[in-house]
Amino acid sequence: MPTNTEERLQKIIAKAGIASRRGAEQLILEGQVKVNGKIVTELGTKADVATDRITVGNKTIKSASLETTVLLLNKPKGYITTRDDPQNRPTVMDLIPVRYRNLHPVGRLDGDTSGVLLLTDDGELTQLLTHPSHNIEKVYAARVRGEVSPENLRKLTLGVRIEINEKWVIAKAKRVRVAAKTDKNSLVEVTLQEGKNRQVRRMLEAIGHPVSALRRTHFAGIETEELRSGMYRELLPTEVKQLKKRAGKK
Repeated sequence: MPTNTEERLQKIIAKAGIASRRGAEQLILEGQVKVNGKIVTELGTKADVATDRITVGNKTIKSASLETTVLLLNKPKGYITTRDDPQNRPTVMDLIPVRYRNLHPVGRLDGDTSGVLLLTDDGELTQLLTHPSHNIEKVYAARVRGEVSPENLRKLTLGVRIEINEKWVIAKAKRVRVAAKTDKNSLVEVTLQEGKNRQVRRMLEAIGHPVSALRRTHFAGIETEELRSGMYRELLPTEVKQLKKRAGKK
């Protein structure tokens, strides 16, 4: 009989950062998962990571691997948000110590965008934080040319047409405001719950205000605080717990 410490295999695999919940289900169906030496292909099978030997391919899942690690990085411009780059460009993994190389970025920041980037070993948490249905807020500070009128700000919240992969789509901001301005430039704060490719840049360009600099200041309530560009810190357990709560992870 299952004990109260047993969990579904796909959840254990996702917690270990090996794959997302859906990816874990596929691994099970493909016969790549073993419990105590026996191949398991039935979805819904439960196990206890403390007492059962669970392997995925040649990797054994241990209890310690289920403790979620989340790293906050103040990403500088010029770094690609990926684990590996075939063009050998600098990646965000070059900014963190080897002991964190098992982590993966949560979503993406363009190479020419700086600011808050989270990295974790929890595949399920990553999926929850990046899926549009969970309405995770991301706040950006964009320096643009010219003075942005109230009418143009309203257009951003009502929705503007932008082109992505040769298709026209409607993109909306949840909130926008002009945080500062000079005679030539404006600093516009844009809050999104969507995550379309280069969305902030495309939206502001669509209303006639090209972006000259872009920084993400908040992601799911997390901000860089006193972290200098290129620096990182590990989130405290209480912060990880709060992040999971915002993402709707049980």
